[in-house]
Amino acid sequence: MRVAAERGVPQKERQEVAESSATLAPAAHGDSPAAVGTDAEPVRDGGRDSGASSPTSKQAARATTGRTVPAKASINKSALASLTDWDAARIFLEVVRAGSFRSAAERLTLWINAVRRRIDDFERQIGATLFTRDVHGARLTDEGALVVSAVERMEAASFELLRAGDGLASAASGEVRVAVTEGLGTFWLAPRLVEFQQSFPNVMVDLYCAMRSADVSRHEADVAIHLSRPAALDVKLVRLGRMHLMCFASEKYLEAYGVPRSIDELLKHRLVLQVADEAAANAAFATIFPGFEQRELIAMTTNVSSANYWAVAHGAGIGVFPTYASALGGKIIPLEVDLKWSYDIWLSYHATTGRIPRVRHMIDWLVEAFNPGKYPWFKDEFIHPQQLKTVYMGEPLTHLFGGFPTEGR
Repeated sequence: MRVAAERGVPQKERQEVAESSATLAPAAHGDSPAAVGTDAEPVRDGGRDSGASSPTSKQAARATTGRTVPAKASINKSALASLTDWDAARIFLEVVRAGSFRSAAERLTLWINAVRRRIDDFERQIGATLFTRDVHGARLTDEGALVVSAVERMEAASFELLRAGDGLASAASGEVRVAVTEGLGTFWLAPRLVEFQQSFPNVMVDLYCAMRSADVSRHEADVAIHLSRPAALDVKLVRLGRMHLMCFASEKYLEAYGVPRSIDELLKHRLVLQVADEAAANAAFATIFPGFEQRELIAMTTNVSSANYWAVAHGAGIGVFPTYASALGGKIIPLEVDLKWSYDIWLSYHATTGRIPRVRHMIDWLVEAFNPGKYPWFKDEFIHPQQLKTVYMGEPLTHLFGGFPTEGR
């Protein structure tokens, strides 16, 4: 198994990348129209497979800009029809989705000046001003709004080309790219992917763990797992189960600071907060502790689940974790504080990609890996960690949460 690393380029190479020839690499965010397949997905425990048709070009442009496109916007249609520079076009689309040149540069791992230069070249090629720039970011002009739908069609066509190439590979070999949130990927999927590899030894798994949700409609992954329902219309969705979270602390911390029994008592304690795209921690903090600034209560923040766990396990403070932390050998103690969260776990894939045999095998394996009937912590109803030992009847699970074994070293 190969675990994907950060997919950027060294800084000194970024300018060269920005000026390279056109490629089919997709941009980092946003939805795009693409063909919708009709293959059926098995439904389990209330899981639902869904798909929808793509928006029209005018709807796509309105959704991107938040405004109605004037019918008389002036643009060089002949230049648009002969557009061939996909690399500049995808940078244009990323600026639209990010809202600023700086944010687009960060997502594309390019120098901001390289992004500006490519947009200037793109505007000259189109023959129109596509953005107005101010201190608040980049705003689409009416002409720019017309170009968006055309570029999105280019993007969709490039993805279909990539998928067609994937489909030529044999059923039992090749690469499958799986994107998942960092905690589920590190603590739940990675330790048991060996089961998949034993059944399909010639399939290489590219497991990409990050808190930013991947968009399978834009070829960022073959299969993706999310903690919120994806907004893209042109993907297949399967609800895998539900992840329940509650407050935990280490025995060492509780001996030093005492055991909180209520939300009010939490105000006297040290908190460790994981801040990431899919964790929604900032909004949760504001709801639970209205009127308090984070700096008044939080002792430490992290951006990934693994760092969050190790900080709490070693006594940094009280943190929030899935109930399965106890089942996986976590050295942390659940607290009887009336604070509980839950997130539905969704699997997404593009209909065309789902017909590739090796991807279909991975989809079926993932559905089983989150089977609530087998793994009760993924059931819709909350089960207290203390009860998991009595309701889970499967084989002993990994103790990764509890640390790595040191015997014999």
